[in-house]
Amino acid sequence: MNGTDNARIATAEFADPSPHAGGGTITRSQTLLFAASVGIIVTNLFAPQTLVGLIGPSLGAEVSESGLVSMATLLGYAAGLFFMVPLSDLIENRVLVLRMLCTAALAAAVASFAPSAASLLAVLFVLGAACSCIQVLVPVAASMAPPGQDGRVIGDVMSGLMIGILLSRPIASLVADAFGWRAFYGISAAALALLAILLGLTLPRRKPPLAHTSYAGLIASLVGLLGQEPVLRRRAFTASLVMAAFSVFWTAVALRLSAPPFDLGQKGIALFAFVGAGGAAATPIFGRAGDRGFTRTATILCHLVLIAALGLAAWAGAAKAGAWLPLILMGVSAVLLDIGVTGDQTLGRRAVNLLQPKARGRINGLFVGIFFIGGAIGSLLAGIAWTWGGWNAVCAVGALFGVVALVVDWTE
Repeated sequence: MNGTDNARIATAEFADPSPHAGGGTITRSQTLLFAASVGIIVTNLFAPQTLVGLIGPSLGAEVSESGLVSMATLLGYAAGLFFMVPLSDLIENRVLVLRMLCTAALAAAVASFAPSAASLLAVLFVLGAACSCIQVLVPVAASMAPPGQDGRVIGDVMSGLMIGILLSRPIASLVADAFGWRAFYGISAAALALLAILLGLTLPRRKPPLAHTSYAGLIASLVGLLGQEPVLRRRAFTASLVMAAFSVFWTAVALRLSAPPFDLGQKGIALFAFVGAGGAAATPIFGRAGDRGFTRTATILCHLVLIAALGLAAWAGAAKAGAWLPLILMGVSAVLLDIGVTGDQTLGRRAVNLLQPKARGRINGLFVGIFFIGGAIGSLLAGIAWTWGGWNAVCAVGALFGVVALVVDWTE
């Protein structure tokens, strides 16, 4: 296949851009279904961040290697975004979602019985790849939005996604405290199986635009799309930096909170993560800000908030005694961090969804795949930074990612 063919595929029109003949609009119940679905699925990607302290020792892994558990799922997710999500422009979306959900349910079930660190990492990679069906669901919702309300719909669905991300850690902590970390994956497998049944009965069909294109040509067209769209390149890059900062913080914070003067157990860490989930409330606000033309201003604000949050976290984490005030400030920093991250993700997703509706599945795959590579790198660096310089090093690395994102903002 030559460059002309790739360009043709990259710009091919949708055969049917809406899941409804005649172009209906998304209803409130459909929006809630999409939000709940992505929220349930995404818990599998971030639960390992709070379970690393349990999984590592139980399977004989070193502390410096604990970040690999979280990294494996995120890398699998990124791989799924690059090589599976583009199929949403080739295969009928409902069928694709159901196949990926069944694979995720099976992988989660196998993870609950993994006998070694190596086997668990391999299974978590598969689980992460299958969970990329989230990015098939989000474009379907966006394609159903009325003109001029893309940001509102994306923001509402992203609320479910971010609530799932932020609640995944406390839910995993509570389950692990009561039944062990393996129980989380057993429960997740059952939840994914039930979700597959529900979506099989209710998910609208969405006809793919490139039904007669080869898979190889579809994947090759990703390079063309990335080259054609500077907005996609810039937003994906800054999103990857923000996601790296997010992963650095949340992968290492459980290690800090379990040490003096906090000395929190799994239940305490779970409650802390519940506090951080409050940041998801800001998601629809940023979606509406994008609809009103404040994308650049709001993005800069998100990155400034992120840097400030990590500075506050470093100060609170340096406490040697008097755990209550530092713990409260640590909670405030978590909320601010999550506000910065959710805002950036919502604004970035809205921007790239407006580029080429005819290639929405592949554009979403590229955007989210690139920023989850950043998340995987952040998870890996969290363990290294913690071993090298403790909590201060963790916060410094996260803040550095935020500063680079801010520099990109100012040079736009």
